Amino acid sequence: MSFASAPQVNHLIANLPEEVRQRWLPRLEPVELKSGAALHESGCQMGAAYFPTTAVVSLVYETAEGASMELAMVGNEGIVGVELLLGGGSTPGRAVVRTPGAALRLPGGILRDEFDAAGAASPLLLRYIMALSTQVAQTAVCARHHSLEQRLCGWLLTRLDRVQGNALVATHEQIASMLGVRREGVTEGALHLQRLGLIRYSRGLVAVQDRPGLEAQVCECYAAVKKEFQRLLPAMAVAPAWSAARGPSRANVPDGAQPGSPVPARALVPSRPSDAPPGATTATGGRAPAATLAAEVSVA
Repeated sequence: MSFASAPQVNHLIANLPEEVRQRWLPRLEPVELKSGAALHESGCQMGAAYFPTTAVVSLVYETAEGASMELAMVGNEGIVGVELLLGGGSTPGRAVVRTPGAALRLPGGILRDEFDAAGAASPLLLRYIMALSTQVAQTAVCARHHSLEQRLCGWLLTRLDRVQGNALVATHEQIASMLGVRREGVTEGALHLQRLGLIRYSRGLVAVQDRPGLEAQVCECYAAVKKEFQRLLPAMAVAPAWSAARGPSRANVPDGAQPGSPVPARALVPSRPSDAPPGATTATGGRAPAATLAAEVSVA
């Protein structure tokens, strides 16, 4: 399962009950998330939830000594800010943007009110929280029981599932920070995967050349998390962005390639004559109509 084959859609919002989606759409604000930006900090109250569409966000925990580890990754399958639903409003961890891109921002009060009233969105949101909890728990188990190379394969595949293309921007130091290991270990593991012909690494860019081969190297944790997402959120399982028979599709080859046609995102194109920024620039470089606020709009 890859969520990235519908790049302008947040699948959680797209699968909300129709009455909830129509109620939320006027309040969803398209935002552009920059790499390294913190959507919330440790111990701070959250004011909004984020539904990534093309961005990918890491949920990271840090020790007092400054060591860190990524416990979960959120792309266009989910939401950043589930703590708002659970009543805490804050978390000891941080949410940091790893892949820059677009997201939809919803005021926290709207999300809390919907959940507190046991509205129609509650069952879907609860199932997502269960799936996210599985990812966190499986990450902890994997860190204790599996090799660094297996964990590296799992991290690459999980990130690849949430982006367009077969290339990831990440340095060995950044990956080491996410895995909670020394950089030298990541370098050694990446070099071995490169010798096997599974990846190609150059100047902070990791290109996956053989995804089926990478999946053969990964531990069972990657498949366990995917299986749980498919069990709890079956309507969100979409066609993979990668075809094992032909490698990455033309729609998934970045930088200079001819992009394919994305899956339509009509469910995420609300009409907001009063709030839409006139002439906003879209992700495709065109001009958005003044009365339309689409998921692909970028705002400063």
